[in-house]
Amino acid sequence: MTMTFYKYQGTGNDFIIVDNRLQLIDKNDTKRIAELCDRRFGIGADGFILLENDTSSDFKMVYYNADGNESSMCGNGGRCITAFAKYLDIIKDTAIFNAIDGLHNVKIEKGIVHLKMQNVDDVETHQDHLFLDTGSPHHVQLVSILSKFDVKSIGSKIRYDEPYGEAGSNINFVEKISESNFAVRTYERGVEDETLSCGTGVTAVALAMHYSGKTMANEVTLDTLGGKLNVSFENTKNGYEDIWLIGPAELVFKGELEW
Repeated sequence: MTMTFYKYQGTGNDFIIVDNRLQLIDKNDTKRIAELCDRRFGIGADGFILLENDTSSDFKMVYYNADGNESSMCGNGGRCITAFAKYLDIIKDTAIFNAIDGLHNVKIEKGIVHLKMQNVDDVETHQDHLFLDTGSPHHVQLVSILSKFDVKSIGSKIRYDEPYGEAGSNINFVEKISESNFAVRTYERGVEDETLSCGTGVTAVALAMHYSGKTMANEVTLDTLGGKLNVSFENTKNGYEDIWLIGPAELVFKGELEW
């Protein structure tokens, strides 16, 4: 079976997206998904996304890591599928979509996609890092000279360390640039490598830096290897609410694949 795929990227975090509203994709074929995400033998991507119909929202996002396994929430993927839904004329400039962690509000302003994340009511403080879940689990650790840090080697070791175990965690290394600006590099589970950007990761970093007193700002700029993202939020007595991940999402190319 031949079908059209679309390649999108959001600050270098790239995805293969397929319109699956007719339910033609075998979602149990994890081997084929991993093959398509392979950068040498496939199309190449950090993740694979299906856009599907949904009874409670404008559309549904089904997200797979590059290893072919269905995964937790992907922030940049959510922004890219929003741009894709507008490309297909499913939505205009505002919408609600369903993901594995629930409903998300989105809006597009001057080509920039704003994705509302779920509330975060718990940030764990440890001796050398913080841990929180922004739709996906994230370890956040401050380091010096981030540009020279061995993210892949050190991140891969921490990823399986206790208490993360077999499920693992995404690992973010952070360097403060200014009061409201931080540089971030992320090792992503499921990709098993450093990615150019991670949406749930920069969201976790922004909240963790505020929680630990490294910033008093409620909108933070995050510099990733793939570009800049912004995260805005409100700090309430119940935790962090009204959290928005903000940045570009662009169509790179489209083509045909065999399934």
